[in-house]
Amino acid sequence: MTLELFSSTRLKTYTSVRQDEVTSLIKQLLQDSFQDFTRVEMKSRIQGLSFNIIMKIVAGKLFFGSEVSEFKDVVRDAFEACGTSNPGDFIQFLGWIDFQSLKKRLMELHSKSDRFLQNLIQEFRSKRLETGKPKTFIDAMLSLQESEPEYYTDDVIKANTFALLLAGTDTSSVTIEWAMSLLLNHRNVLEKARAEVDEHIGQARLVQETDLPNLPYIQCIVNETLRLFPAAPLLVPHESSEDCTIGGFDVACGTMVLVNAWAIHRDPMVWEDPLSFKPERFMRMGNEGYQFILFGTGRRQCPGSSLVNRLVVLALASLIQCFEWERIGEDLVGLEEGEGLTMPKDEPLVAMCKAREIMSPVLMDL
Repeated sequence: MTLELFSSTRLKTYTSVRQDEVTSLIKQLLQDSFQDFTRVEMKSRIQGLSFNIIMKIVAGKLFFGSEVSEFKDVVRDAFEACGTSNPGDFIQFLGWIDFQSLKKRLMELHSKSDRFLQNLIQEFRSKRLETGKPKTFIDAMLSLQESEPEYYTDDVIKANTFALLLAGTDTSSVTIEWAMSLLLNHRNVLEKARAEVDEHIGQARLVQETDLPNLPYIQCIVNETLRLFPAAPLLVPHESSEDCTIGGFDVACGTMVLVNAWAIHRDPMVWEDPLSFKPERFMRMGNEGYQFILFGTGRRQCPGSSLVNRLVVLALASLIQCFEWERIGEDLVGLEEGEGLTMPKDEPLVAMCKAREIMSPVLMDL
């Protein structure tokens, strides 16, 4: 994964994929809101953006139809099922009787996802070129299967593909949705971000990924969003490799360890005014160390953090550049948290959207 997907070279290779899908999102919104403010539901649109990008990277194409719709439901249900507390993890006899039918639900999800992914592998296996450099992640894994068949089994390929689709889809989409919600509640921040885009990019073209280093304030908005609403609030479960002491507690070897990034990011001993949305705080921060651990840290940190960050900043900058945004009414956008491993919004974001008049020449070309 590190070599074939997340290295700097590979990320540059897929730049056009990210750019094309962000442009596609802009076009979707334009169809509904070119001349007047229009009520738009953002959650499904943003999820479609991130899902399509990951699918293009993994499989080299977009997928349509009921099969893909079913797989998207599997991704959503998997996050919801794994994001709720399971009493059977703590009370043994509840695990024996499958309390709340969690095991049954997960087996059904596994069956659906396994069927989809196996069909995907079979399709690539039948079409694969015998020569040439692998173009997609599945191509690369099938090449490795030829040299190390005992390790790169179909099950290993399916497991890695499923992990990518899970981790790459929801983390990006929920972060963009939280960021847009926060901007709608803080007009001054939104206007400052738009001023930055207008100054450094202008209105003669769309934001490109190469422009992102010139948009430090939008990067700060993304960081502050992830501080308040980390994509994985408990990170990924770890396991202690030996007996150790954490915060004064003795932890035995083999114990599941959950790191509460959400609590660390809101700790008043660590952050000044921790519950307020202040992107400016990241303009003056240096090495934040273990204060800011949205993707984990060390050897086990999320390998896809660079991909997620590029996509979120690009999408956010594009939405700010191309559209005017308003809340549905006078009330602030709700920031209640829903259930799931990636902590989605309890109520999907709905906003008023209108194409910016100053961007009309560029948007008309789309």
